This record gives sequence, structure tokens and C-alpha cells, in this order.
Amino acid sequence: MISVTDLRNGTKVEWGDSLWECLEYQHQKIGRGGAKVVAKFKNLETGAIVERTFNSGEKLQDVFIDYRTMQYLYVDGDTYTFMDLETYEQPALSREQIGAATRFLKENLEVTVDYFQNRPLKVTLPTVVELTVRQTDPGVKGDTVSGGSKPALLETGVTVHVPLFIDNGETIRVDTRSGEYLGRA
Repeated sequence: MISVTDLRNGTKVEWGDSLWECLEYQHQKIGRGGAKVVAKFKNLETGAIVERTFNSGEKLQDVFIDYRTMQYLYVDGDTYTFMDLETYEQPALSREQIGAATRFLKENLEVTVDYFQNRPLKVTLPTVVELTVRQTDPGVKGDTVSGGSKPALLETGVTVHVPLFIDNGETIRVDTRSGEYLGRA
């Protein structure tokens, strides 16, 4: 059990027969009253987001999460298949479990999968991935009105803004948290 005052971003707890991840928290001390903690949680199974206020003395059940390194294999409809690099098991996760990370998944990419009681819950991508530019317009010399960038469609189907000198077929590095171009690979 952990106190609600010990909540941090990313803390995972069991509450109401579901697993939740703390997205945001704020401690509030109002006048004579006791302190309160306002926290925003994401349900790790359904993806629902709720906000709840706790009194400072309340406790929540913390959970043990097992982190496994896996390799992304392929997608079949809305089901994404991974392979555990130690046991060679091939769990399948739904698009809802993976969330926005599907934008940067490419075959053979190594990711971290969070497990709770032998159930896969969530996929965490590496901070930086290398992707190939599938289609982008040619850069025109002197065209800096738009800040010196242009949209580029990458091999996974995501579009990012790249500098004017990037051409089709080049491999670039992209930040998976923000979706920003970082440089050539």
C-alpha cells in the first residue's frame, strides 16, 4: 500500500478492480482543512481517463509490473504481434493497448512491454526511432517562409516536418514522444 501523497507521474496502482497509471497529480492545502491530492489516472486495460480527489491519509494498492523487452513482428487488422526475446513467446496486443505508439512501430523494432500477472498491458517505444522517408516534396532553395521545413510521409504512415534538404528514401531519426525530426540517421 502506498499513500496518495507518494503518487508520481507513471505510478501504477490497483484501484476498484482495475489497473491505473497516474498521469498527473497535484497536492492541495486549503486553509484550515486537511490536504488533498487531485490525480488524473489512465486505465491500463480500457484506456479511460478519470480524475479523482483523495484525502491526504488515503492509501492505494501499488502493483508489481514486469517489464519485458520484445520485438515487434507484424500487424493483422487491429492486432499487433510481438516476440519475447527471452522465451520466444508471441503475445498479441490490441490497438487500444498500444495507443499512439502504433504511429512509430516498424518491423523488428525492440520495445518494452509492461506485464501484470502475466498479462501484457502497455507498450513503451524507445525514445528515438529511425524511419525512412517514403514521400516528400522537393525543397526549393530560398523557400524559408514556412520556417525551412516541409511535411514528409514516413514508412509507418506518420507525417513529420523535416528540413528542406531531406529527400525521398533517406533515413531520419524521430523522437517518439513528440513526433519531431531529430536528424539524419
